[in-house]
Amino acid sequence: MNQPAILIVEDEKKLSRVLELELTYENYETKIAANGKDALQLLEEKEWDLVLLDIMLPELSGLEILRRVRRKDQHTPIILLTARDQVHDKVSGLDLGANDYVTKPFQIEELLARIRVHLRSQRKTNQETESLETGELHVDLNTRMVKRKSVEIDLTPREYDLLVYLLKNKNIVLTRDQLIENVWGYDYVGDTNVVDVYIRYLRQKVDKGFTENYIQTVRGVGYVIKDRRQ
Repeated sequence: MNQPAILIVEDEKKLSRVLELELTYENYETKIAANGKDALQLLEEKEWDLVLLDIMLPELSGLEILRRVRRKDQHTPIILLTARDQVHDKVSGLDLGANDYVTKPFQIEELLARIRVHLRSQRKTNQETESLETGELHVDLNTRMVKRKSVEIDLTPREYDLLVYLLKNKNIVLTRDQLIENVWGYDYVGDTNVVDVYIRYLRQKVDKGFTENYIQTVRGVGYVIKDRRQ
């Protein structure tokens, strides 16, 4: 079984080092980000099983990181590390999608217990969402296999990521900017027309030759896949 990977986003060197040592001892894979920009880069490069996120960070606040992450990822558990007097920030963090918070100074045993709870909950969620589908279209998230009826569809990594994001947000019209940010990444610099190009590629593979088109254009807004119950 792979070690759960935990990202520690904390600018206090002594605290981040203690967390790293304790989590490593508990057989977790760890990485430290000491500022908001480094944290966003690490979140973009790798999937994490859990994130410990300090609210007060240089360059980019923990709440802003949380806001950006939750636009793309609604599932990864995020535990906020907060100061005792940050009541407003705790509330804001929970409203933005944080799963939990601990107040500094905290007992490491309490934090470890909360981490175990959220990792168990996440494993259960992952087991329940191993595939995505609408109508005849099916995506196996473990094998990355895409099928429509019994026909296997070969997608490039970017096409696959785009399809998965559309399916995870069925019935929600997604703008080009949302798709750029969540499929291409926070720091993508380029023309948003790239979305139209890849939607065209995806339609050629997913919809062409079938009577029903799953990928819909909402003129002037963006794109959507609507749920097709069989």
